[in-house]
Amino acid sequence: MATSERAGEALAGSDRFPAQVKYIVGMEACERYSFYGMKGILAGYITGEVMKGGLGQSQDKATEWIHWFIMVNYFTPLLGAWISDKLWGRYRTILWISLLYCLGHGVLAMADVLYPVVAAAGGASLETANRAAADGRAWMLGMGLALIAFGAGGIKPCVSAFMGDQFTNAKSSLYEKAYAAFYFSVNFGSFFSFITIPWVARTHGYAWAFGIPGILMGVSTLIFYLGRRGYRCLPPARETRSAGFLAVCLEAFRNRRPGVPFWEGATLSGRYTASEAAAAASVAPVLSVFALIPPFWAMFDQHSSTWILQAKSMVPWKLGSYEVGGEEMQSLNPLLVMILVPLVTLVLYPLFGRFVKVTPLRRIGVGMFIAGMSYVVVAWIQQRIGSGERLSVLWQAVPYLILTTAEVLVSTTGLEFAYTQAAASMKSTMMSFWLLTVAAGNFLVVLITKYGGKTGSDAVTPGRFLTYALMTFAVAAVFVFVALAYRYREQPKPLAGEA
Repeated sequence: MATSERAGEALAGSDRFPAQVKYIVGMEACERYSFYGMKGILAGYITGEVMKGGLGQSQDKATEWIHWFIMVNYFTPLLGAWISDKLWGRYRTILWISLLYCLGHGVLAMADVLYPVVAAAGGASLETANRAAADGRAWMLGMGLALIAFGAGGIKPCVSAFMGDQFTNAKSSLYEKAYAAFYFSVNFGSFFSFITIPWVARTHGYAWAFGIPGILMGVSTLIFYLGRRGYRCLPPARETRSAGFLAVCLEAFRNRRPGVPFWEGATLSGRYTASEAAAAASVAPVLSVFALIPPFWAMFDQHSSTWILQAKSMVPWKLGSYEVGGEEMQSLNPLLVMILVPLVTLVLYPLFGRFVKVTPLRRIGVGMFIAGMSYVVVAWIQQRIGSGERLSVLWQAVPYLILTTAEVLVSTTGLEFAYTQAAASMKSTMMSFWLLTVAAGNFLVVLITKYGGKTGSDAVTPGRFLTYALMTFAVAAVFVFVALAYRYREQPKPLAGEA
């Protein structure tokens, strides 16, 4: 692989993207198709009938497994970032971990081949054989999801940063357009995965439904590899001497003195400078905000679990011979994101800005209240289902619209807030903490599901959905006071000659 600094510099005077960017954007579209295609059918696979290739588990068990997977997927970026910065650099980290990612998909696809449904035996023998086959597939599901969680999470902090590496300072004005293309590719890939892979599962079985995302992940890795001669690859950051947040925090804790500000204690031993202590201090106020975000993710990521399970009791919508069920309804999220992001940022923010200052924390607070409302609607739908009504799955479009609006207000704003409020040396650390809020939210779902009921289907009840709504309303109310007390960090003024 050629480290092509000169190629990047030669393109610096051009107004076009560096040629190698197209490989990263193409890779991301295929990778997101593979990830969401696999994730989108997990609920149906885990709860599906054993004779139809499913695992025959309860709704609560499916909810637990899915959210354990998502939680691990958002912890492993810490490991991926460490490997990238300390050992391999971003290019090699993405390439080699992507191969493990492909292996994980392969394990899922082979489960049906190695443990097929038995139809020849009769009576108790048939039931015993198929239960054993389902148990074998469950073990392979665990192994496959572990590899995928490490793969998807491991490359997560590297790919977007590697995109930025392709631009020299002269090309920094193109960052916004490049990341818009990158973000579009994420939603483009996930949208098409949700409307195709569930159909494959119904018509061709789970082996192909897991296999096609695996093939797309292989294509993703190949596309990334094809761009190797043009990439601008920065060396691993082994030489970085900036102190980490936790190291400075521990030093300050060890040297705390009466009358001495906490962070100043990190400088008393001479181990850290005042600027390093100030950089670490910039993280703490943001963490007070981040601590209130997990309930949002606890609700948001359930569109891959409990919302799909709810839709199994609803009437699918047919468009000719194509059937739209709960798994296909997930495609509404990326579709709505592509519509709402420009609408909210270019129209609504300026409009409301005429009457009130639209600060990041105000956006997040409003988003959390809106997210809670989506679960009030979901609880209402579940109550009607429980009373015997046959509702169309299209009713779920209402909570999807509400929750995706909340996502735009909370998720995209949270990234902006984290970036602007952290010191320069702490921006990567802040991104890691932001990802941990997703992991914490999914762990919250696991705890509530595991200890909040005993019937095996408590995760999909009006009471459980209202519990999430009330929890989020309460946290959003606390968030209002935290936002009022928060003092925004002043951004450094540009030096003379800078734009």
